[in-house]
Amino acid sequence: MSEKNLFENDLKVVNIGLSSFKKSLDEVGTAAVHVNWRPPVDVDPALTRVLRDHADEIDRANEKALAKILSGKPQLVGLDIALQVIPGMRKNLFLHAGPPVTWENMCGPTRGAIMGGLIYEGLARSVEEAEKLAASGEIAFEPCHEHSAVGPMAGVITPSMPVFIVENREHGNFAYCTMNEGLGKVLRYGAYGDDVIKKLKWMERVLYPTLQRAVAAVGAIDLKNLIAQALHMGDEVHNRNRAGTSLFYRAVAPHVVRTAETGEIAAQVLEFINGNDHFFLNLSMAAAKATLDAARGIAHSSVCTVMARNGTEFGVQLSGTGDAWFTGPAPVPDALYFPGYTKADANPDIGDSAITETVGLGGFAIAASPAIVQFVGGTAKDAVGYTLQMYEITAGENNIYQIPYLNFRGTPTGIDVRKVIEKNVTPFIDTGVAHKNPGVGQVGAGVLSAPVEPFRNAYIGLANKIRTNQ
Repeated sequence: MSEKNLFENDLKVVNIGLSSFKKSLDEVGTAAVHVNWRPPVDVDPALTRVLRDHADEIDRANEKALAKILSGKPQLVGLDIALQVIPGMRKNLFLHAGPPVTWENMCGPTRGAIMGGLIYEGLARSVEEAEKLAASGEIAFEPCHEHSAVGPMAGVITPSMPVFIVENREHGNFAYCTMNEGLGKVLRYGAYGDDVIKKLKWMERVLYPTLQRAVAAVGAIDLKNLIAQALHMGDEVHNRNRAGTSLFYRAVAPHVVRTAETGEIAAQVLEFINGNDHFFLNLSMAAAKATLDAARGIAHSSVCTVMARNGTEFGVQLSGTGDAWFTGPAPVPDALYFPGYTKADANPDIGDSAITETVGLGGFAIAASPAIVQFVGGTAKDAVGYTLQMYEITAGENNIYQIPYLNFRGTPTGIDVRKVIEKNVTPFIDTGVAHKNPGVGQVGAGVLSAPVEPFRNAYIGLANKIRTNQ
């Protein structure tokens, strides 16, 4: 519109800030356009100048990190017992999800999973004995992420548990994850009853050796290819894994039938996988972990390699800051709760499964799976909006993981902590919800935006590291 005819046209209000202001104008019939803008997160200007002064170096480092992520080739190459294959695993070590946490500060679900793990290992005969042993200092607790592993929800991996072995064939690194138990009252949600331990023992004695032989017969299963197909079939590969599980089932079923000890065992194993739509979740997590670990340790890079929660804190790691954790309080998700439960029963967000969002899946790919937003009364339009917003905070787009509805545009990949702070937009995550008390289990599923504090701390940490190394 030129200055000459400015007043010859209807004027509109441009609203910047609270969207409620536009709603008020709409109610009185005033034409208005809302600009979805937020001020940057408040950070010491001196640190912001450090990152801006080194912007070219950071951009080049991020290009290198993104290239490592996009070139990753995660493949399932076998199964084994945690103590035999996970780096640094030892007999008195229990791994957990999220950043480091002591027994005293553990949330209810993590405590419940630890106690269940002690009973599973035969180190305690009752919940009371397990609680006493866990608090004694005789058992060590460390993050899965510090041992090339990931764990959903409480994330507990004990020495005797069977784990998937995923190799990044492009870069030669490995990642590990347990097998998925299913939904409801399961160890990863903090349940520890007799039925929980019985299922874990069946998984160890029947499911594990059967799948171990089947995967050995296949040689390797290309997880990246399965994930790409699953996105085209309605999964976002975090809260919805029905297509991924079905594709895995097709890949492994003939080999299960050929190599199982008996036909009955083959039937039990295939029925278990078929009846557990989330079976592929753990594989997608290990695939994401193997992919992202290849991008660790790139000097100056502001790309996230980890997002993880322990039910108390939300933690972030960056490529350019190595193994340092940056944390803040974990929020409670917005969720659809099982009958009889409400938000008051929910534990704050928990689990390593946000590694899927970190690699460009889950909430970042939710436009491929709009049914997920129904968990909180959302719409397909909302799902598309969430994914589009994630492009604003990422270093690039995936070359393999694509969203059909967006004309097969690659998913937003490589969270750039600078953009998170500058745009004041945090990663969107979909997740399960555990009861806050140990022993209860899952009470719902939902979505959340990550808290800003861990990203603010990571931004500060990167700036300080660059300034120190000048």
